[in-house]
Amino acid sequence: MSNILSSLISTAGALDAFTQALEVTQNNVANAQTPGYAKQIQILTAMPFDPADGSTGGVRAAQVASSRDQYAEQAVRQQNVLLGQAQQNVTSFTSLQSLFDISGNSGLPNALNNLFTSFSAWGQTPTSTNARQAVIDSATDLANAFRQTATGTAQAAQDNNRQIDQTVVQINQLVGQLAGYNSQAMGHAAPDAGLDAQINMTLEQLSQYASFTASLQSDGSVTVLLNGQVPLVIGDKSYALQDEPVAPDPTSPNPGAPPAMRILSSDGTDITAQVTTGQLGALVNLANTVFPQYLGDGNDAGDLNTMAEQFANRVNQLLTQGNISDGPPPVAGVPLFTYDTTNATNVAQTLAVDPTVTGDQLAAISTGPPEVANGVPLALSGLANPQSSDDEVNGASFSEFYGNMATRIGNYLNDANSALQVQQSALAQAQNLRQQVSGVSLDEEATVLLQFQQAYEANSKLITILNQLSEDTINMLTTA
Repeated sequence: MSNILSSLISTAGALDAFTQALEVTQNNVANAQTPGYAKQIQILTAMPFDPADGSTGGVRAAQVASSRDQYAEQAVRQQNVLLGQAQQNVTSFTSLQSLFDISGNSGLPNALNNLFTSFSAWGQTPTSTNARQAVIDSATDLANAFRQTATGTAQAAQDNNRQIDQTVVQINQLVGQLAGYNSQAMGHAAPDAGLDAQINMTLEQLSQYASFTASLQSDGSVTVLLNGQVPLVIGDKSYALQDEPVAPDPTSPNPGAPPAMRILSSDGTDITAQVTTGQLGALVNLANTVFPQYLGDGNDAGDLNTMAEQFANRVNQLLTQGNISDGPPPVAGVPLFTYDTTNATNVAQTLAVDPTVTGDQLAAISTGPPEVANGVPLALSGLANPQSSDDEVNGASFSEFYGNMATRIGNYLNDANSALQVQQSALAQAQNLRQQVSGVSLDEEATVLLQFQQAYEANSKLITILNQLSEDTINMLTTA
């Protein structure tokens, strides 16, 4: 009779273990599409079996194990960092490219070509009032094109700085969430699959913004270090990043230049050099490297300002070296363009045609020797195809110099698009590998469900049989 009772106890324990296994399988199926969820596995442990000492064997439910693979998670996050960087670069350079037309049909190149054409037409009829007015009108259009391009680029730079601020806020929000999840995890005696899913989903969201390392601790919390060095989350404490604009040194050549952007750790340490990847890294690179190439910084005027200043200076120089009339006395020409001479990084945004200049003040006569009646407009039209370094900007014609600026942005955009395609594929591959390792397979869960269901049914039948044997035995003993 004792053996029958022991068998009943053992079988009942098995039913309890199978019930827990079925619950784990049910939870896996329910969370098959839950972001961040990793398949859970119910571990079963065999009980001691030795009839001689009364050990009846059986099975018991041990811990529930997670199939999460930290290497697979890190691989996904690494690819997500690079994808976030590529996506931001594509977005930013697409917007910036719209400001730099290279077709010649609009913007600066069109205005520059029109001015060269008006110079040439003036050279054919140097005394024509209409030709001179066409030069002023075309010069005005060119100045407007410079201002629009520079102002648009400056606005894009300001938008980029605001996006840096927004990205830092988003990072800090996610870091704060992770600290809260860590607090919950540290208070749980056993791992929580739902909390684990939230932690890893948040880590994946964070990875699009910046590169970091995430280390799982024995208390269930996760330690997050930006670039493997700067603390973001330790235990239930979060460490917020900061961003701030930094004006050029007052002693620099261009103290009035646009500010650079700096990223600070929670203790105020400058960590800008460590923020090189992810969406934040792309934005910082744009702020501190790309935009200064066009708008300037504390040490350089920027290509747009350099081109605007050298073009304005050369045109003004040729006009003022010529004469409006021979006199007597000879009447010298006047400069056409004006701009802010106090700030080298503000030339393009302030370039304008002097509103007091009229067509009859444009000098057409080059003094020579020999004197040439249309020498000045001929020299001005020659700026389109310079034969002298005086008519060039940094060794290139003005049209070529502008083309180099526009081409550089085009190359940046092409590289970003290529990187985006590569990273989309790489991320998909990493996610597929992670799914194979720790994702929920409905087919696999259906098989596990069927196995435990059959085991549960078999043990249920065994209990029925043992119960009947117990009743029969009791009846026999009662009768006897």
